[in-house]
This record gives sequence, structure tokens and C-alpha cells, in this order.
Amino acid sequence: MFKDSWAHEADMQEANSASQQFDPTKKMTLVNRPGNIARDVNGNFERDMGGQDRKWEGDKVDLAEVSLLNKIIRRTLVRSRHEVEVLQRDPTSPLFSVKTFEELRLKPELLTGVYDMGFNRPSMIQEKALPMMLAQPHQNLIAQSQSGTGKTAAFSLAMLSHVNTANKWTQALCIAPTYELALQIGQVMEQMGKHCPDVKLAYGIRGNKVERGRQLQEQIVVGTPGTILDWCIKFKVIQAKKITMFVLDEADVMIDTQGHRDQSIRIHRQLTKDCQMLLFSATFEEEVWRFAEMIVPEANIIRLRREEETLDTIKQFYVLCRSKEDKFNILCDLYGSMTVAQAMIFCHTRKIASWLSANLTKEGHSVALLSGELTVTQRASIIERFRDGKEKVLVTTNVCSRGIDVEQVSLVVNFDLPVDMDGNADNETYLHRIGRTGRFGRRGFAINMVDSEHGMDVIRQIEIHFDRKIPKLDTRNVEEIEKQLN
Repeated sequence: MFKDSWAHEADMQEANSASQQFDPTKKMTLVNRPGNIARDVNGNFERDMGGQDRKWEGDKVDLAEVSLLNKIIRRTLVRSRHEVEVLQRDPTSPLFSVKTFEELRLKPELLTGVYDMGFNRPSMIQEKALPMMLAQPHQNLIAQSQSGTGKTAAFSLAMLSHVNTANKWTQALCIAPTYELALQIGQVMEQMGKHCPDVKLAYGIRGNKVERGRQLQEQIVVGTPGTILDWCIKFKVIQAKKITMFVLDEADVMIDTQGHRDQSIRIHRQLTKDCQMLLFSATFEEEVWRFAEMIVPEANIIRLRREEETLDTIKQFYVLCRSKEDKFNILCDLYGSMTVAQAMIFCHTRKIASWLSANLTKEGHSVALLSGELTVTQRASIIERFRDGKEKVLVTTNVCSRGIDVEQVSLVVNFDLPVDMDGNADNETYLHRIGRTGRFGRRGFAINMVDSEHGMDVIRQIEIHFDRKIPKLDTRNVEEIEKQLN
């Protein structure tokens, strides 16, 4: 019988950790691990055939799936806390910004399409980016924008405005890292351009067959790098030299996806130097910057001037536990001691998340379970139910650590502490996790469950990184719990 590898590994984890419980009454010391031994604070490892410890990484975050999930569940534009910083290619040129779509002097049918989609006024990124994307002569742009800020609508509007409907060949090309994301972008363009019957759109995605050598007549093509590369070079249905606008979306995800970086560069090499280049990314780490500068020369740059990450609205604690059963009992006590609107509980493995969800349900809690084995559509449905208050507790792995905003969440519990592949504190994931509470200025609580000396090491690493003390919460003192949490 087939058995999922994660289930097998989690079973091994259970067997290994059952015999070694952490005694929180003993004095703790920092654990200095040899560099060549990767240990997991949450005990998620198994023995291989040679008797060596092989670390198991838990439920991974797929950036493409996160991006798609955010596109599906966004009901409105997000309320960004970040200021936009604009770096112009020509600093002497006046910086234009618009407050209304009418200022862009769009074709009437496009303006109608924009309003039909519910956009009453430009978002922050649209205010700055649209004048640059629609400027004559054209300007290249590198833009950072988080999911839900309206950037897909912005470059869709630019592409729809750009094409000459009298020309029956591909003029505007957009590539995205996955089939699903390409479909999402295309659907936005179809909706926005529904009053523009002369503008045609083709999807360069898997399963769409083309006749070799026959030129596409659609002015806009949206697709994935592999298919688009084939259409340009192998089948020659797109004349790359005639493309005058090139959009590369989700650059950070593109780099994270095997092969897409090289395919994107090969497509870019087919284009002329006069082609307008637009690149969008949610993050601008060093690797993304290098990629962007390679693809988009002499670009204007729009990026988020991030506020210093603040934890001021989140009260953090740690509690000492002996085992996962002890964690569960303490969790139930905590939940009964404080007023909680909704709670998110993060686990390292799907096995632990499933176990915890089942036991919380037995205790009478209304629980939703979210993990990487579900499809993106299934995850979106679960998040919608949680957002609507149909479940009060969401038990999840790291698949839900980024970008999911539910204003009513007042408690985040790290049932398992976030660690990287070397067993050290994963500070970025920690921030993403606890950032699910304390949203929009509300007060929130984050409770970290520690069941090993290594766990205390991780807590100290987090304290040092964020320069913030995480106090111990004495779960045996009911009055102290109520004082701290209420």
C-alpha cells in the first residue's frame, strides 16, 4: 500500500520524540550544535538506513501558490502601511501622479471597464506607476508591490491601452511563473477590456496548441515562460521583434521556480532594445535586483519604503511544555483564560496539524485545518470560512504564514517554533506568523510553546534578532495569565 512520505516521517518523529520528553524544571543552557549536524527544534527528523539523522523540513511555502491564493481571496485592495518611493531614470523630469483615472485620458471603453471592475480611484501603486507605463515616449519600470495593491490591474490597463488594434499581430507580452497565475492575469484583462472587442487576447499556457509557423493575430499574449519560449523560437507563431511591451510579473516567484529565470532571459533576448520593459515583484532581495537590472535597462523604480517592522501591537510570551500532549493541555487552558475572537495555530508538520485539529475538535472548538496537501482552491475556501467567522480556530502549517489578513485574529500560537534547515530560528517566518495578529493597529497576542533546551535557544535567538524580550508565561498561575492576557 502506498503511504505518503510525510506521514511516514511524522510517524518516525512521534516514535523518536515519545521517549525523550523535555523537563522544564531543569536548568537550561544554550545548545551549541556542531555545524555539520542539522537538528530540528520540533523533533522533525528521521533515521535513514545508515543510522544517521536526516532532517525533515515540514510543510514548505510555495511562493507561486501563496501569490495565487492571495489573488483568489482578495475582496478589496489591501490597506498598505508602506509609503511608495519613486526613483526616476531622469531625476530632472517632472514626477507625475494621478488621483483619478480620468487624468490618464484613457479610451472611453477602457475607462468604463475600469469602473465596471469596481475601481473608483487609483491605488497607491497605480497613482505612481500608470503615468510612467502610459508615458510617451515609453519608459521602462521596475516596481515592487505586495499582492492585492492593484498592480495586475495597472499593467493590464497599460497593455490594453498600448496595442494598436489595426495591427493583427502580438504587440504586448506578459509572462507569469505558473499556469494559474497566467489565467488570473488574463481574466483581469478580459474583464477590463470587455468593451474593447477589437483587442484580442491569447493564452500561452500548457495545453493550448498552435500551428507551427502560423502567426498569432492576438495583440496581447499572457502565458508561462516555457510555452512562450516555444511559441517565439520553436513554433515561431510570435514575432518577438514586433513586441513593443513586455511585462514580467512575480519576478521573485519566477526566480524561485526551476528553469523560469533562464527561460525569461531567453525570451528577453528575442526582443528589441526599443521594447518597453515592465517588471513587478513583491520582494526586492539582492537576487531579484540582479535579475531585474538584467531584464530592464534604464528603468524607473517604484519600491516600498518599508516602515520598520513593528511588534508594538503584539504581546509575545513563551510557555514551557514537556510534550505535545502537554502543549495541547496548556493551549486549552490558555484559550479558556482569555477572550479570543479568532486564533491561528502554527505547526511544523501536516501530521501534527492534523492531530491537533482532531483533538481541538473533540474539545468542542470550531476548527479549520489548512496544509499544503490541499489545492489552492480548497485553501481559499477554508480561509474564506475562517474569515467569515464560521470557524474560530485555524490550525495550519507554514502555507498560511504569509499575506493572509483576517482582522479578527487576536491570538497566534506557535505550537512548533519556526526554524530553518540548520535548526536555527527562522526569524522571517516568525515575523510573518505572529504578524497574522495585531493587524491594522489592533492588539494581539503571540504565544510560543517550548519543549526543549534547543527551543529556549531559538527563543533567545528571536529575542536578539528583534531586540525584544519575550517573557515567560506561568500557566500554573491563573491570576497571572488573566492579568497578562486580558
